[in-house]
Amino acid sequence: MLSIVNSLSQTRISSVARLFRGHDFSSSCTCLISQKATFYTRSVHSRSQQSESRLAPIGVSAALDARTNSNASGPKIFKEFSLSDRVCIVSGGNRGLGLDMALALCEAGARAVYCLDLPERPGEEWEATRAFVERMKTGVNADKTTRLEYVSVDVTDQEVVWKRAEEVGDKEGRVDVCVAAAGVSSPSIDCLEFPGDKFRKVLDVNTSGVFFTAQAAGRQMRRFGIPGSIVLISSMTGTIMARGHETIPYNTSKGAVNQMTRSMACELGKEGIRVNSISPGYIFTRMVETSGVLQQYPDLIERWSSQNPLGRIGRPDELRGVVTWLASDASTFCTGSDILVTGGHHAW
Repeated sequence: MLSIVNSLSQTRISSVARLFRGHDFSSSCTCLISQKATFYTRSVHSRSQQSESRLAPIGVSAALDARTNSNASGPKIFKEFSLSDRVCIVSGGNRGLGLDMALALCEAGARAVYCLDLPERPGEEWEATRAFVERMKTGVNADKTTRLEYVSVDVTDQEVVWKRAEEVGDKEGRVDVCVAAAGVSSPSIDCLEFPGDKFRKVLDVNTSGVFFTAQAAGRQMRRFGIPGSIVLISSMTGTIMARGHETIPYNTSKGAVNQMTRSMACELGKEGIRVNSISPGYIFTRMVETSGVLQQYPDLIERWSSQNPLGRIGRPDELRGVVTWLASDASTFCTGSDILVTGGHHAW
């Protein structure tokens, strides 16, 4: 009998009650059905509460609401991507991918984006970007301005990173977004001959530094009760091998970041804190341009380009959309995921 009652939908509860009326077990059946009805009602209410958007009603629900509500608002898709009044921390934000992503968060309406990086003073690119931000009225909040701030910190020093994030929290009263983008490359050396000190140095920055940054921001999200978003910058080499490159510490460090993403997402999900990673493919950054590697291997760009269906390598600005999506309310059911931005490299 219990199995029958448990299989009932709400629409059939009353008909089944009538069916068993007059039998000796009708009283117990009615009790079970009543309990089932109560549970069903509560669970539906619970599910609707769990899944309600901050911008509700939204989507088709908004269209249905508009039938009887003359004051219903218009399109909300851009509001979903808005970071209005949110405070962000971006490690590795002095240049390269980190700076491009920091600028994207500013353009999405963040109140402030704090760029953490090793140099005592920010570089020319960062200063030019800050000047640009100061002149900018943000696209999603045309009446507001945003701030780009710089903080000198060694991401491998856990205590100091925690302290700097705490200072941001003290000043702003919140931390909503973290992008852990600080990282270093590794020399190409045979895996059986790779020196231990060089191996540990890469993991110290790319794995421990990413973890300490995510910890620091997550602690502030917990402190202020904010369901924030943490984005860890990994690499396609965290899941595949870059053909022709003997860079085992780099690949190992990025594989660790992918598992770190899943582990932190599972632990912090109950607090509403989401954790995802982005795995870029080959991207033409200033670091690539100035490192001397193109002089050493003149055909490198051509070789990289031939390894994905689009036939080219990526640009730093092509990560702007995905990082903004992960940071915003447009991705509130995405956590524990690794987003591949590789030009289809994995497809082959």
